[in-house]
Amino acid sequence: MAILLAKKVTKRFGGLIALRDVELEVKEHGIQSIIGPNGAGKTTFFNCITGFYSTDGGEIYLEGKLLNGLSPDRVTKRGISRTYQNIRLFRNMTALENILVGMHPHLKSGLLGGILRDPRTRREESDAIEEAIRLLRYVSLAGQGDMMAKNLPYGAQRKLEIARALASKPKVLLLDEPTAGMNPSETQETMNLIRRLRDELGITILLIEHQMRVVMGISELITVLDYGAKIAEGLPSEIQGNPTVIEAYLGRGSVRDHAPTPSAVPAS
Repeated sequence: MAILLAKKVTKRFGGLIALRDVELEVKEHGIQSIIGPNGAGKTTFFNCITGFYSTDGGEIYLEGKLLNGLSPDRVTKRGISRTYQNIRLFRNMTALENILVGMHPHLKSGLLGGILRDPRTRREESDAIEEAIRLLRYVSLAGQGDMMAKNLPYGAQRKLEIARALASKPKVLLLDEPTAGMNPSETQETMNLIRRLRDELGITILLIEHQMRVVMGISELITVLDYGAKIAEGLPSEIQGNPTVIEAYLGRGSVRDHAPTPSAVPAS
């Protein structure tokens, strides 16, 4: 069954058609990738799913319920969370505080409870801190909760962004270039983490990625966009040999040449 479904999604920016009738089915508990050259519409598609952009056509469903028209916070509350191509942490807040911000959609205490510091508010705050510490441990950042986000190494900042996304308890996690800028060791750690998110937490993963080693190594299904339209979809082995993909995405060379190595194609 598809947990996330997009039907003929279209997005225009003036005279530019950024997405043209894009259709996508994301199966529950799966790991799927979206690839494509610069300007293909990949991040725009994520922005439409999460409510940052309104669509100009088409429909997006989560578990059969329409998402069109919902604000980003309401989409998050429904069960979709994301990371970004460029890291968007609160740089002058600690790692722990960043994760607590991600919990906001599910916290029940209001302004009055925060002022009065009633027992329920204190208990919820204590539980939230305990959960944030657990998430730091889960992404291998144990003991770094008091560090300012801006002082964490690059790879740790990427992990923290994933932990913050997990704090909202997503059913579907959208990862926008999660291994961008990482060395081979960090890339492998991130691949392992993505698999754990699916296998241990049951989270459905949809990612945009440019490293072919990552795409071919963890994806169960790959969708290819070019100029805002879906030009191919299939198993990694099918995409590797698809001549349309080879020409549009990697030029005349073979995708097979990129599979064994962590070489990346240009960022979107």
